[in-house]
Parts: sequence; structure tokens; C-alpha cells
Amino acid sequence: MAVDDTRGDAPQALRGETRRGSSLLRRAAVRRRLPGPRAPAKTRPSVPTVYIETYGCQMNVADTELILGTLGRHGYQQVDGPEAADVILLNTCAIREHAEARVLGRLRDLGRHKVARPAVRLGVTGCMAQHLRDKLRAAAPQVDLLVGPDGYRHLPALLDADATDPHIGLRLDPAETYADLPVARESGVRAWVTIMRGCDRFCTFCIVPYVRGRERSLPGPVLVDQVRRLADAGVREVVFLGQTVNAYRCDDWDFARLLRETAAVAGLRRIRFTSPHPAEMSEAAIDAMADCDAVMPQLHLPVQSGSDRVLDRMARDYTVGAYERLVERLRARVAGLALSTDVIVGFPGETDADFAATEALMARVGYDSAFLFKYSAREGTRAYKWPDDVPEVDKAKRLERLIALQERVSAERNRAQIGRDVEVLVEGPAKRPAGWMVGKSADFRTVVLPGPAAPGHLVTVRVESATSHTLIGREAIL
Repeated sequence: MAVDDTRGDAPQALRGETRRGSSLLRRAAVRRRLPGPRAPAKTRPSVPTVYIETYGCQMNVADTELILGTLGRHGYQQVDGPEAADVILLNTCAIREHAEARVLGRLRDLGRHKVARPAVRLGVTGCMAQHLRDKLRAAAPQVDLLVGPDGYRHLPALLDADATDPHIGLRLDPAETYADLPVARESGVRAWVTIMRGCDRFCTFCIVPYVRGRERSLPGPVLVDQVRRLADAGVREVVFLGQTVNAYRCDDWDFARLLRETAAVAGLRRIRFTSPHPAEMSEAAIDAMADCDAVMPQLHLPVQSGSDRVLDRMARDYTVGAYERLVERLRARVAGLALSTDVIVGFPGETDADFAATEALMARVGYDSAFLFKYSAREGTRAYKWPDDVPEVDKAKRLERLIALQERVSAERNRAQIGRDVEVLVEGPAKRPAGWMVGKSADFRTVVLPGPAAPGHLVTVRVESATSHTLIGREAIL
């Protein structure tokens, strides 16, 4: 499974920073395998094969794992390239226009496989299939099926059917959680667990509630069982996923209870979650973060703007003052907390004064890292109807200013770690230097250290130097 993260419009300097993993919703390109043997279609013609490319954030990667698990239950084997596949799927995101252009271009390229092998089924799944159904059909008539985020359960039947209407599997289902379906997760030290689907927030810039539907959460006992089985399989860290993850509620379970119950699972060392909404951050959840050793002192807390006027137009349901008071409470309760955030510049109507307020907020809070984006209108959102009245040159300048500010702050906060001992969960070989390993500290900083060190092990590292993106150290002698 190829993964193409196309979330942002940020320039290369920022995108390079995000690839180093300072947000849990970002991931570099990877290949994933279904459990069990794999064989090219030409040697096993009776075994259907599937190839999937994933576009978007970790939510999309988690959905691809769900798709692969569902198809695997029905006898499909995953292959490494479209040339060997009976079924070619693009699992998509609808957050940004850049992703749309890439997917359309890729569909045109993949159409050659249907020309060479007419029996190949070509499909688009995920948010873009839901959001751009008519455009996709017009721009890529070779597509056989479109399946939205609530239609994955029906994929095996849709692929077996000889349907002529590709607008199939696009009905949003307010009851669908996929709690009973298998997930084909990659083996490793970290696993991603979707605890809820959809969103009730309807921020004016966001298409998610329209393509993923309303909020619904998986039952707490089901999630605890998933986490227990993952820990038994050697996973040391789980990351809970949800569009508004801290809005999780199912029967008498809330997010705080979910954190506490899963933190007690034997063998599990670390719990993270993304992305919470500031207005949903309850005192009970903050207490759970403070009380549970397994819940890591790291939080991605999107602010989007430092201007109350812009936040009101975004329908974010908090003020700058309320956000900063929340940050104060979090830092007072959770020792060593690292904070990251999302910010949009150039939102419709954003003035120079609004931007200055955002810049000032970022300087006051002092984020450990940040994802910074230029506003781009998405058809179907409330803001799409408003004039996109901030000139592109002004958006670019504002973005550059925030990137420069965050680079300085990130470097300062990382340099403050020099001389400290940090616990690192080793993930695997570092890209460089040769023979070194890479892992994550408890507060989700990237740490490189000399090898050898086994993936999945927790080691104490003494930090000797730092950049704005990475800590460099050696295993401490205690």
C-alpha cells in the first residue's frame, strides 16, 4: 500500500518538518502488507489481488487498514504494484485541493491497466469519492466504483457484482462504526486505533462532517479488547484516532474513562490521541492525562487562528482567552507537556491585525511544533460561499512569517532538552547516520541514537545536541 500524504499547501521547509513526525496525523510513504503469503496474480490466477494507494492523513491510513482487513477476510491478497492487481483502489482525502488534483492525475495514469486488462476493477474510496462523485465520474470515466467512508463493509460484494453505476456505496450511515470488522495492521511498535467516526462540529472551512457524517463512537469494551490484543501482539504504543477524538462518548463511557481503562492494559506502555478539539477538552480528560503513566505528555491542540473575530467566523466555539486558559491548565497538570497545533492563514476576511494576533498567540504559547497552512476553499463548506479575499501573495508572506517563528521556537525548545535523559521508544533504523536508530520520546520528539537497539525497546537517552526537528543523543549509563 503506497501512502501519499497530501494534507497541506505549506512550502517544502514546513513539509519537511512535518514528515519528521511532530504530528500524529502525518506519515511518510510506507508499504503495508496483509498477514500471510503474497503472490502475484499471474501465478495465482484463482486468488483475487488488490493494490491500494492512500492519499491523506493517518485517518485515511487507518481506513486503508480496515479495507485490507475486510478484503482479506474475503480471500483477497495484497500486491505491491498495480501491474499485478485485479483490483486497484485509491483511498482518498477531501481536505485539500492539492490532493484532488493528484488523485485525478493518478486515475488517468492507472487507466492504462484497464486498457491492457479490461477485467481490472478500478475504484476510488474515502472522502473524495463521497465529496466529488460527479467530478470523478466525468474526469475519470474508467472508474468502476466509488465507495465513501461508510461503504467499506460492502466492498467485497460490490467488487463481485457487475454493477454499471459507479455511484454505489456512497450512502452515509449514521450507525456504521466497523466495530466488528477485521483490520490488517502493519506489525510494529505503534498501532492506530479509530475510536470514533464523523464529526458534529461543522467548522466553516471543513468538509469532514459532509463526507464522513455525524459523530458515532465504538463501544468502550470493544476498544479495550482491541488494545489488549495489540499489546499481546507486541505493540507498545497505541494512538487513538477521531476527527474530534476527545468528543468520544458511547453509553456510559466518555473519553476520560477510555484513557483510564486502556492505560491499565498489561504490556501497553504508551497512549496518544489525535486530534482533540479545544472546546471538548474536559477536566476529567486532563486529569486522566495527568494521572495515567501510560498517557503520554504530548498534545496536538489545533488553534487555527489567534483572532477572536476569525475564530467566530470559523465557528470554532472558543475564544483566544479560553484557549490560553486551557493551555495553562494543561501545563499545570501534565508535567513536561509538549504542545503542537494547526494554524490557517488567509482565511476569508483575515486582516493584517487578525494575522498579527495569530503571530502574537504563537509566540506567547510557544508550541513545540506546528502545522501551518494557507487557506484553500473547499466546495461544500460554508466558507466556500464567502469571497476568498486575502491575496495569494499576502497568504504566502504570512505563512513564511509563521514558519520562521515556529522554526526558532522549535529549535529553542529542543535545545532546552540538551543534557537531559529522555525515555525513547525505538522504532527502527535512522535515515542517517548509518547504523543509528530512531525513536520517539515520551513527548513525541524525534530522537536519534547510535545502534544497535531493538525496535520496541524503551531506552534512556542522554541528549547531546538538537536541531529544530530532532534530538541527538547516546544511551545513558545510569
